[in-house]
Amino acid sequence: MLAEFRPVTQPVTKMIPRILEPEVMDSEEEARDYDAMDHREVNARFAGDFEEAARHAGLPAAGRLLDVGTGTALIPIEIATLLPGLRITAIDLAEEMLVLGRKNVAAAGLADRITLQRIDAKDLAGPSAAFDAVVSNSIVHHIPQPLDVFREMARATRKGGVLFVRDLLRPDSKAELDRLVSQYAGDANDRQRQLFADSLHAALTLEEMANLLESIGLPRGAVRQTSDRHWTVSCVI
Repeated sequence: MLAEFRPVTQPVTKMIPRILEPEVMDSEEEARDYDAMDHREVNARFAGDFEEAARHAGLPAAGRLLDVGTGTALIPIEIATLLPGLRITAIDLAEEMLVLGRKNVAAAGLADRITLQRIDAKDLAGPSAAFDAVVSNSIVHHIPQPLDVFREMARATRKGGVLFVRDLLRPDSKAELDRLVSQYAGDANDRQRQLFADSLHAALTLEEMANLLESIGLPRGAVRQTSDRHWTVSCVI
């Protein structure tokens, strides 16, 4: 079941500023560190929440799905395991991430259903309305101007299809950011903890996301807070 939602109703005050991090994590070390972090719980929750959204939207069991910013392909592996009829195209701009992603897909025995491609999320370049669903997990905080990515993701989703995007939520204080790092990356190495802290600093707030959605004609209420560190956009195009 989807996590409890918190509507965008509370005013944003004294929010820490957004500090951008590199858009592409494309060194071998960064890819290995990212792949080694324990994403199992959040990935399983993402896949389960997407499955519920797809079921409510009546998406076909044998549909086509696009995963934007796939990293090392852990999300499409989760979704493909949960929904065996889907054929998935998974894209990322970081070749080192895709190198590990291809190994993960092969190890999962899913190379016939998951195709990995090096494509920039800001310019998908393919036909409009090509996918029954477009999903993305934790790419938005990497993008300096996320509006471009959302326009492309919405364009790639067919009418009646599902757009399902989850990312980190920027905390309202440095103290809260430090708490989140301690709670969720306390056992990680120094580099992994710094990566998580940098990502939280680069994330968007609920209000920023609601404004972005409104600017491309999607409902403000499509974004909701779904954990103490995540927001989720879920809507039918």
